[in-house]
Amino acid sequence: MTSPNAITVAQLARQIGLPDAPAIIDVRIPENVAEDPALIPGSLLHPHTDIAALAPVLTGRRVIVTCKRGAKLSDGAAALLRWHGIAAEKLDGGTLAWREAALPMVPLAALPSTNLWVTRHRPKIDRIACPWLISRFVDPAARFLFVTPSEVPEVAELFHATPFDIEGVRFSHRGERCTFDAMLDDFALHTDALDRLARIIRAADTDRHDLAPQAAGLLAVSVGLSRMFRDDLQQLAAGMAVYDALYRWARDGFEEGHDWPAGRPA
Repeated sequence: MTSPNAITVAQLARQIGLPDAPAIIDVRIPENVAEDPALIPGSLLHPHTDIAALAPVLTGRRVIVTCKRGAKLSDGAAALLRWHGIAAEKLDGGTLAWREAALPMVPLAALPSTNLWVTRHRPKIDRIACPWLISRFVDPAARFLFVTPSEVPEVAELFHATPFDIEGVRFSHRGERCTFDAMLDDFALHTDALDRLARIIRAADTDRHDLAPQAAGLLAVSVGLSRMFRDDLQQLAAGMAVYDALYRWARDGFEEGHDWPAGRPA
């Protein structure tokens, strides 16, 4: 029987990627991490011996704590967070149960050494979609800089930021596939929903509307947002809601149609 202070793998999987997803804290010991050097999407690796240090930044948030088997480490860490007033639960079965369910995990080797990212200013599609993916599935604490295109490489070097969606860097277009596709590959985030979303982003970003009928609409919305906002970060904030909606469509609503009046003969 699941503990009253635990969440199942299936329940957590439905919440990851949503704007109100819980914070996920991985308290596996180094030996366990070495056995499986990957993280549940969006989670933070943190030692159980210092879990109380996270309480101030987790205040007001729901928290899921995981360890290898969902036993003593995550149980104790979640209990300590609850003592600090944090709404914390453990993941039933831990990362082993997550693996057994064949759910994606982000390889630690793929993660940049910093949570600061930089790209060209005046974003349209890929440069909004990629920050959405990073924030929702890789690093909820990620920060994004939008700068003059020619200055991206030097800003990346000077500020220890990871450049993306420019030529000659790791996270960029690869052949006919766009930067969003590259991030799905490297972060091992391929799911039916994200692959469905990636096809639309690729079609809109590379002007291949034949790949997905939704591409023209995404392009129109993206261009409209770029005209509405002078500030790129304000545009990103508005764009996050667009991709949140597209993700829910890609996960739950892609088979749904709509007509008016309802029930009219075909």
